[in-house]
Amino acid sequence: MALKLKDMSLLVGLCKRRGFIFQSSEIYGGLGSCWDFGPLGVELKNLVKDRWWKSMTLRQDVVGIDAAILMHPLTWKASGHIDNFTDPLVDCKACKSRFRADKIDIKEACPTCKKVGEFTEPRAFNLMFSTQMGAVVDTSSTVYLRPETAQGIFVNFTNVQQTMRKKLPFGIAQIGKAFRNEITPGNFIFRQREFEQMEMQYFVKPGTQKEHMEAWKETRMKWHIENGLNPEHLRFKPHGPDELAHYADAAMDIEFLFPMGWGEMEGVHSRTDFDLKQHELFSKKNLHYVDQQNNNEKFIPYVIETSVGLDRHILALLCDAFEIENEGKGEEERTVLKLKPQMAPIKMAILPLMKKPNLEEMAEKLLNDLGKHWKCEYDDAGSIGKRYRRQDEIGTPYCLTVDFDGLEDQTVTIRHRDTMKQERMKVDQLQNYFKDHLM
Repeated sequence: MALKLKDMSLLVGLCKRRGFIFQSSEIYGGLGSCWDFGPLGVELKNLVKDRWWKSMTLRQDVVGIDAAILMHPLTWKASGHIDNFTDPLVDCKACKSRFRADKIDIKEACPTCKKVGEFTEPRAFNLMFSTQMGAVVDTSSTVYLRPETAQGIFVNFTNVQQTMRKKLPFGIAQIGKAFRNEITPGNFIFRQREFEQMEMQYFVKPGTQKEHMEAWKETRMKWHIENGLNPEHLRFKPHGPDELAHYADAAMDIEFLFPMGWGEMEGVHSRTDFDLKQHELFSKKNLHYVDQQNNNEKFIPYVIETSVGLDRHILALLCDAFEIENEGKGEEERTVLKLKPQMAPIKMAILPLMKKPNLEEMAEKLLNDLGKHWKCEYDDAGSIGKRYRRQDEIGTPYCLTVDFDGLEDQTVTIRHRDTMKQERMKVDQLQNYFKDHLM
């Protein structure tokens, strides 16, 4: 099944127009591939983070941490990021454009200026952002903005295992910002220089990694579907032998069908014992696990990693939900975000039919009562039809219209976003109704 969103620019326009996502530093001309989440965007982001966090930490075998963004520089030497976290880079000498060498044919014309034979020789470009810590700027003060959140988990393995008295298998979850100085970022929030990850490292006994990876693979796919993504727009993509990272013995991506094609949204990787071994080597600290239930056997655990790009999952939700109904039919055309109701930033809109004191009084009471439990919006500006259309565009699943009949019999009209059907309901039944449909 193809996406109903054919052109990403339509979604970009809606996101800006309705307060989901803005270009960073827009009044200064913007900053490349950096984006600000607006009032509705941050609500959606927090909903996704909350659902992921609960899906992980409501389990008895996973706990959470929040590690610092700045880490000891040896962390990145141990992990291989200083030596190996590079892309091949070429420049066009004519127009100064920069490209990843593995994405173009340097024997052909420059995609920007169309000149031939102007590319420099490929060179390694490290993707980490560096900065200085302390008052004196020299090589000893160099630290890095983390390019991934996983290493904060690995260096805290013993701290967490001992303080929480965890036995294998167990996991450590974290949500946080990461930074990569991408050469060719783009496609809206799909590839950014500052982004957010939701990662969980699951520590297992060597030899059991295959069964745990299979279990987590299915668990993670189910989570994406439960958030409302169309299963036909999702697929597993295994890494072949020539694609595997040097530390992995198996890897699987969960991909989504974006308007620009299939793209990775989450990785499920079997990282073996590489990370803990490296940190033990460089830190000179003992990171072995002691299996007290098996004659105090000592070993370094293997790791199953699940790593979701939060921004990419949000982009997938928006792409899947976006729809233009009756396109090209004038007043009948309707743009709607058919987000799963539980994922909608605004759960319901309270709309007095007119700006009349008695209607506004009843509507404001509804807002106060329902707003204690769900994110609601009050709107009394413009015709009721235009207000419905605005709520359709931001994905609000329910509109509650207060009219003059409702003043007499204490009812409201509930208008459903996806079908546009309407039903009358008693005010005292609303909370139970929405508990059934939004919880």
